[in-house]
Amino acid sequence: MNAIPEPRIRMRSWLFAPGDSGKKMLKATESDADIVIFDLEDAVVESGKADARAAIAEFLAGKSAEERARLWVRVNPLDGQWTADDLAAVMPAGPGGIMLPKSRGRHDVEQLDSMMSALEQENGIEPGSTPVIALVTETAAAMFTTGDYGGLSRLAAMTWGAEDLADSLGAQSNKDFEGEFAFTYKLARSLCLLGAVAAEVVPVETIDTNFRDLVALRKRAIEVRRQGYRGMLAIHPAQVPVINEAFTPTEEEVAEAREIVDLFAANPDAGTIGWKGGMLDRPHLSRARQLLAQVEG
Repeated sequence: MNAIPEPRIRMRSWLFAPGDSGKKMLKATESDADIVIFDLEDAVVESGKADARAAIAEFLAGKSAEERARLWVRVNPLDGQWTADDLAAVMPAGPGGIMLPKSRGRHDVEQLDSMMSALEQENGIEPGSTPVIALVTETAAAMFTTGDYGGLSRLAAMTWGAEDLADSLGAQSNKDFEGEFAFTYKLARSLCLLGAVAAEVVPVETIDTNFRDLVALRKRAIEVRRQGYRGMLAIHPAQVPVINEAFTPTEEEVAEAREIVDLFAANPDAGTIGWKGGMLDRPHLSRARQLLAQVEG
């Protein structure tokens, strides 16, 4: 069984904010998002990237180490020309973590690790202490490497992207006629989940672009949590409370998990136990313990 270790900070909601807008960065920071991601990639045009780097570095420098733990930065992808400049600008300010977009496989995270380690050492930061979340399905080729991320010590989470994947495929849309993700994108979601669990890192659901429909957001967040996801990306502060609630075990779920754990503790030699008209076995015990770890960890 691959048990995902509980992260040192909560990772339910990940809210993007464009790095070229101090106002939006401040608003995101003031939200209840577990993690805020200052974006240097899609949200910033090429001509504005240098100013955005400087703005993010200045913003981070004004925060305490405790505050910075939840303030991450999405750099540009390694197949482009800006990643090194992004890291050189923001790493001295001690961001809580780095998001790597368009990861092509573990070799990209390894390359990023090497670049970050050098900058950590130069700036008096403990080497390896800045975690990474990788976006792992944004190109067609990357879909085939989602299971290769195990054993990367800096990797804390994996997430997936439907918009860039559609662009990579030349697709007209990533949705079917009912408005749900088409099969290829559901496959991307599944591969990300499987890859993250195999790597023992936190699986994070992709964004919902319709930030006004919070009812649909809640339904989707609950559905993917039931599948095994532990958190979700957000593009608007209004989405954050919905995501936080959806990915927080309810009192009823916690009570049920404790009852299952207690039942097996009282019957240590039992492989199966009758319960509420059904049968519990060891996988039920494992899932109950994992849920309690999310609450008590």
